[in-house]
Amino acid sequence: MNTRITAAVLVAASALALTACSSSSDSSTKSVPSPKASKTPSPDRSPAEKAAGIPPKPTGAQRAELLRALAAANPDIVKYEDKAIDAARNQCSSVDNGSGKADLAASQRFTYKDVTTTEAQGKQINQALKGLGFCKV
Repeated sequence: MNTRITAAVLVAASALALTACSSSSDSSTKSVPSPKASKTPSPDRSPAEKAAGIPPKPTGAQRAELLRALAAANPDIVKYEDKAIDAARNQCSSVDNGSGKADLAASQRFTYKDVTTTEAQGKQINQALKGLGFCKV
């Protein structure tokens, strides 16, 4: 998992470095957006997150459905809704990689502040994420 996160960070850093290096000092050159640039990317997901299999932030009904599913596994984790949503998004990288330690990763990822999540609850979280199809990007 650390390798995947490190790779995602390196990809993001490389993209930023290339963007900074490619700027032109010629002020007469007008910037024309490429066809890809005209598509509206999700403001909630960077290219590194996309590469790591992290879905965009859910909104509206999808957010409410995700919070209900997480609360079914452990009601305490939704006390901090934004933290729970971020943890769920990040958990997708563990669910999708098939490492066999996704339940442990969920228990750690959803343990924060005054909230403790067991490995059994982590398994329920992973089942909920799969059942909702949340991690499919």
